[in-house]
Amino acid sequence: MEALYLLFSIVSTFFTSLTLSLLLPFHKLLWRRGSSRAAYSSSSDGDEPVSLYEGTVWHERRRPVHHSFRYKVRYALINLDSAPFAPPGHLSAFEARRIADTTGPVLLLTIPPSVGYEQNPLSLYYCYDAEGSTKHLRKCIAEVTNTPWGERVTFIFNPHSDLVAKPLHVSPFMDMLGSWNIRANEPEDNLFVAISVNHTKLGDYFTASLKAKRLSSSSVSDHAAFFWLMPHKVAVWIYWHALKLWWKNVPFIQHPRYTNPAYREASVRDQKLQCCKPVELNSDKHVQNGGSDQSYVADKSCRERLFAWRDAKWPWS
Repeated sequence: MEALYLLFSIVSTFFTSLTLSLLLPFHKLLWRRGSSRAAYSSSSDGDEPVSLYEGTVWHERRRPVHHSFRYKVRYALINLDSAPFAPPGHLSAFEARRIADTTGPVLLLTIPPSVGYEQNPLSLYYCYDAEGSTKHLRKCIAEVTNTPWGERVTFIFNPHSDLVAKPLHVSPFMDMLGSWNIRANEPEDNLFVAISVNHTKLGDYFTASLKAKRLSSSSVSDHAAFFWLMPHKVAVWIYWHALKLWWKNVPFIQHPRYTNPAYREASVRDQKLQCCKPVELNSDKHVQNGGSDQSYVADKSCRERLFAWRDAKWPWS
């Protein structure tokens, strides 16, 4: 039955995107008349409300078979306080600050929808604390969405480096065991995000990363054209490499919602994980990548992930 749902979703997306793509010339005409230029103009304080990034996503699986790939990707970094539009389906600046308990700007890294379709395996909210005229990146909020179900989980993590109990079935070729080691730098001219999976049996067997560079705002005249079919390309890569993993006889794992209704209980597993987490001494408890100056203590501020789930979209719901 799920195969039929997938086929219906692909066919529906194809015809919707084809129709809307044919309308893109009219969108460009409107942009030339000032509509899009107003939407993406700079804010009054000089900060760009939307910055564009172009880079590469890289995946590597080392067990039970080796499989790796990379693809080009384009992202938008949206200042949720100064952008004149609210991205549909995402948190507002107010909601992100409330969740992260921060006081400064909130930036959202995401792939905008294109011609009626959205595909965002990972979106990030960079939550800053403001102290006078300076700002400090304090926390990030991850927004992870699985394919093809469209389920979503959000949680807080320390961008310097953090270990999070796996809260979502992101792939039919990965079980729910283990944890995510995640880190991200402050998005400036260069942007970096890395996630590795630490499995109870397979060890550190999977790594995914995003490396991107900020583009000059003058180099992109039409954002709709810049992101045209970008979500579709990401989906194609996901399905194509899923087919390759199946061909390599990597075990197919049924979605745990059919066998284990309690699979979302990540908070309990995460609290146990944090009790054995290395943290740097005398440095605001930032996680340290290595070295001897560390102690295994519970960091109460990092244990409050505030996991929140969104159910699967139709027709998977």
